[in-house]
Amino acid sequence: MDPDTSTTPAPPEQIRAVPVRHPGRWIAAAVIAVLAAMFVHMLVTNPVFQWDFMVENMFSDAVLRGARTTLIMTVLAMVIGILLGIVLAVMRLSANPEVSGAAWVYIWFFRAIPRIVLLFFVASLGALYARYEFGFPFDQQLMDLFGFQGDWRLFGFDGNEIFKGFVAGLIGLALSEAAYMAEIVRAGIQSVDPGQAEAAHALGMSRGKTMRRIVLPQAMRVIIPPTGNETIAMLKDTALLVAVPVTTELNFQLRAIGTRTFQVIPMAVASILWYLALASLLMVGQYFLERRFSRGFGNRETRQQRAARRARDVGSTH
Repeated sequence: MDPDTSTTPAPPEQIRAVPVRHPGRWIAAAVIAVLAAMFVHMLVTNPVFQWDFMVENMFSDAVLRGARTTLIMTVLAMVIGILLGIVLAVMRLSANPEVSGAAWVYIWFFRAIPRIVLLFFVASLGALYARYEFGFPFDQQLMDLFGFQGDWRLFGFDGNEIFKGFVAGLIGLALSEAAYMAEIVRAGIQSVDPGQAEAAHALGMSRGKTMRRIVLPQAMRVIIPPTGNETIAMLKDTALLVAVPVTTELNFQLRAIGTRTFQVIPMAVASILWYLALASLLMVGQYFLERRFSRGFGNRETRQQRAARRARDVGSTH
């Protein structure tokens, strides 16, 4: 007896996939392309840019010395700011309220003051005191109280010689940067599991050694990205050294050429190109640092992935 074919289900029809259309993307792409073409046309056809004059002067000896000064200032200010920021971050996390409070006051003060205002003030410290000396505190008052002559000063320096030019700019930028780096380092330290430090202490490691060998290496994954941003910001903030002033700085030299030759726009464009090039180099370095300190994070296999990989390895051996 033949089976009843009337109850056999019919095969499903083939699904006809219709791609989703995105007309908004095409419109946005067309608008961006038109705007880009208009921008390039403006750069090429507008005679105000004076491209030949700009290229001829943006690589002069004075400008190259300015670029070197800018890079040196950026590196030194960041190194001092990072080291001082680490100290402030450790102080901020201290259980001692006086130490923690002192670090908080420092961070509060220098984060609140604009850098150009701070630079102008540091450059004026020579007028506050003509000479700065180090020694026993209140030495002259104590000597006068007991009827003695002299003082207990160890060494000193002329304020008008120190607080000017490159040194004044470096002091202002480094002190300001330390306040920001302290918060970045503090966030990185707090991102590390407290059990890591507890285990190190259980093994007999001191607090300082635990911080250097255990906590900070793990915190670098969190510290590096914002530190790279701060370095790029420091590179740009070297243009504020006009408040000191630092005459060998990159932006100062480019502005001087533009003012002297009445070609302000070409030299402004040259300044933009210089800072774009220097910042791009710093971004490349930040990328490799982030990749180095992120090893072992974010690429861990799940249990199912490990089991599937092992199954494939076993199957490939048979």
